[in-house]
Amino acid sequence: MKKDCLLLVLIALFNLTGCEQPKAPEAYGPVPTEAQLKWQELERYAFIHFSMNTFTDMEWGYGDKDPQLFNPSELDCRQWCRLFKDAGMKGVILTAKHHDGFCLWPSAYTDYGVKQSPWRNGNGDLVRELADACKEYGLKLGIYLSPWDRNHKEYGTEAYITYFRNQLNELLTNYGDIFEVWFDGANGGSGYYGGADETRSVDRKTYYDWPGTNQLVKKLQPDAVIFSDAGPDVRWCGNEAGWVGETNWSTLRREEVWPGWPHYQQLQNGHEDGSYWVPAEVNVSIRPGWFYHEDQDEQVKTVDQLLDVYYHSVGRNATWNLNIPIDKRGLVHPTDSAVLMEVAKILQNNFKENLALQAEVRASNVRGKDFAAAHLIDGNKDSYWATDDEVTSASVEFDFKVPTAINQFLVQEYIRLGQRVKAFTLEAFVGDEWQVVATGSTIGYKRILRFPTVETQKLRFTINDAKACPLLSNVEIYRGEEKNIKTSEEQATLHSGQEKSEWKVLSKGITPSDYLLDGNYQTVYRQAERSIVVDLTNKLGVKGFQYLPNTEIGSDGLIFEYKFEVSEDGKEWQAVKEGEFSNIQNNPVLQTVSFESVQARYVKLSARSVVNDAPTIECAELDVVIE
Repeated sequence: MKKDCLLLVLIALFNLTGCEQPKAPEAYGPVPTEAQLKWQELERYAFIHFSMNTFTDMEWGYGDKDPQLFNPSELDCRQWCRLFKDAGMKGVILTAKHHDGFCLWPSAYTDYGVKQSPWRNGNGDLVRELADACKEYGLKLGIYLSPWDRNHKEYGTEAYITYFRNQLNELLTNYGDIFEVWFDGANGGSGYYGGADETRSVDRKTYYDWPGTNQLVKKLQPDAVIFSDAGPDVRWCGNEAGWVGETNWSTLRREEVWPGWPHYQQLQNGHEDGSYWVPAEVNVSIRPGWFYHEDQDEQVKTVDQLLDVYYHSVGRNATWNLNIPIDKRGLVHPTDSAVLMEVAKILQNNFKENLALQAEVRASNVRGKDFAAAHLIDGNKDSYWATDDEVTSASVEFDFKVPTAINQFLVQEYIRLGQRVKAFTLEAFVGDEWQVVATGSTIGYKRILRFPTVETQKLRFTINDAKACPLLSNVEIYRGEEKNIKTSEEQATLHSGQEKSEWKVLSKGITPSDYLLDGNYQTVYRQAERSIVVDLTNKLGVKGFQYLPNTEIGSDGLIFEYKFEVSEDGKEWQAVKEGEFSNIQNNPVLQTVSFESVQARYVKLSARSVVNDAPTIECAELDVVIE
């Protein structure tokens, strides 16, 4: 009896000492909030731009248009939400008010909105209709409220901030739960401003009192994330082209840059040593513009282009916010709908069979049985493989037992305890040796690698470097459709159809004048003078022009406000069109301007203002649309 008791005591002591399991790792650096985690798990959602601009064929309205123009004939938010649900999206963000100040809900604080329009006899509330449709189809609702208001007479004064917050209060208290509140970075400039028709500038660092506004959002919608250039919860990806950097840290040195962000290119990568958790959102439109324009019906992004966006957003530790412009009827255009459904079909097929579930998994280092490599394929997002604290380089091997064809590798970190991985390598055992099939830097919430199909029995994923012991929660391996592996490069298409070999550039450029008319979007023409003059050599019926800016994100010298003139003799000039290329800095795509046909031999495109006040103007291509 005494021996049995002694044995039990020894076993208990052994369990308390030698067999004690290691504790879970400590958090490293900034970590996400519950709201940020839920937001990132949505992965894909829709952006809706639909307002007065839809009916005036503009991108940035001035706020001077008659509300009577807003009158969609077949508006159906259920059609939108049904499509988004079928396309695999989890939410919708609506531009409740864009820069022109037109409100899609019956705001009590302005007469510029749907209640002054003929739509629904002035009794309509588009935000309510969308909120109800989202609820019916199980989608989250988000709200975009433009801080800039080109209609409001008091914009630029303290009184406007009260107005702005009153409207924010309406939107965040009357339509149920909101998952994201979206604030644009465009602030100040020319506008109607209640009839003043002037330019107003504001200090975006101080004018809006962002801490106070963000506090109001958190009070009214505590589970919502707030998007703006640098957060506080979600940051811009630094471009509107549809990608975030291959290296993408969810951490940011926000105290250095917010409010105000002069070096926005850094948003594409984040900061490895960032002190705030501010993950990136990739916002991009399915068309060149953000609002619907009939002349862009043939310029909807292709299936391959949208697949690239998916892999360069969700596949690079970001979310994908895809803009779908609603047409004048109030419906998603059939072309956009067809492309969305084809993308959804391919993504579903690409991630249909997780081959990792067929593999035996082992790791070079394991923290203990509670953190075994088997957790990588157990389907539980709250379990993870971890190494010992001092181990920052380790590998995991997947043995399929039989040769298996693969071309996609998905990996996720356990980001509740921070983002850690700095570099990794993926290898396949082919023949009798390991061959590198992919390399990369950051992982974060999710990283998806695409590579040419390889047939292998064993796959090895190595973390070459990490800021602390790596924690991986999930690995999935697939064979997707081969045709979608190569990145498609979007090319600008000029469609005037004119032979330009005889045209002559009369302006004096810094670069060869041939660059302006060569049909090659990769050559960029630059000149110091603010006007570009072209001799068409013959008198022609001119009914429009096309300006292709330098399409590289972050370029200076982009024409913002323009004037287009024509002449028969090169001496007497007639102005035929003036305006602005709205949002061109963030969305440098082909700009097409049309007007009534006029006879001319000479044309002149003048820059009334240039992005960032650059000393030169840039033009990748200039074309003239001939009758």
